[in-house]
Amino acid sequence: MKHKETIGEFYTHHGQEYPRAGQFNVYRREEFACDSTSLPPNRRDFYKISMITKGTGIIGYSDKAINIDRPTLTFLNPLIPYSWQPTSEDQTGYFCLFTEDFVNTTLKNESLSQSPLFKVGGNHLFFPNEESLKLLQGVFENMVHEINSEYPHKYDLLRNYIQIVMHEAMKMQPPETFYQPANASERISTLFLELLERQFPIDTPSQILKLKTANEFAVQLNIHTNTLNRALKESTGKTTTEWIAERMLKEAKALLQFSNWDVAQIAYSLGFEHSSNFIIFFKKHKEVTPLQYRKEIVSNNS
Repeated sequence: MKHKETIGEFYTHHGQEYPRAGQFNVYRREEFACDSTSLPPNRRDFYKISMITKGTGIIGYSDKAINIDRPTLTFLNPLIPYSWQPTSEDQTGYFCLFTEDFVNTTLKNESLSQSPLFKVGGNHLFFPNEESLKLLQGVFENMVHEINSEYPHKYDLLRNYIQIVMHEAMKMQPPETFYQPANASERISTLFLELLERQFPIDTPSQILKLKTANEFAVQLNIHTNTLNRALKESTGKTTTEWIAERMLKEAKALLQFSNWDVAQIAYSLGFEHSSNFIIFFKKHKEVTPLQYRKEIVSNNS
């Protein structure tokens, strides 16, 4: 599997210092070198939404390539390996980068979980019309202004701007020509990851995960567990169990931070029969107990 570029490496690669407010940043393309220079075909550990208003180039996804010769909106997530090859010097527009820390349950609500930002398969590239382009330019300009403001709740506001961009993309028709079907491993991985993601976010303590093990997912997908593991390992570098644990941990962190549920309620909703097993699971991955994690979050935000 190819190296996954971290957001810190992204800034270093383009001669930039990693900003203190690293969870979210937005730039004008003409003021940042990344979209005017080539990017190798790697996965990244961060999300990127880019709007090209002027300039041409080739966006590569896996072994496919799309020629960009008009205003384009792209959504890239950590599961999508991509490359960019500019074919003109004059490049304008906007892009924003953000990490998993920026993505909360509000940003990823039920409707937006189906947006091109979070879906593994499907379309991630859109061609806005003149009206949509004007709206999106205004939204990105607002984000550029807001990221430099001293407003204490600016990240909440920035999440709202991101939601507008996502909703606007969901209203657009996808381009007529896009990817050919992926290979078998990628198709299986896409189906698994969408099935996994469909279970989240957990909104009430009575909502319990239905699929929690590799075997349960394999049965749902009508394939053997070994086939599922092999496909995921080949296309993502992780096993089924690792993906499930990673997503459960992400949800546990969100619930500890944004809900007032006690540990037993969170454990139950995540499918742990005993809260002690959840505590062991959480401490194994975060090296602190759930309550210690919650106290640290509260302390850091106060």
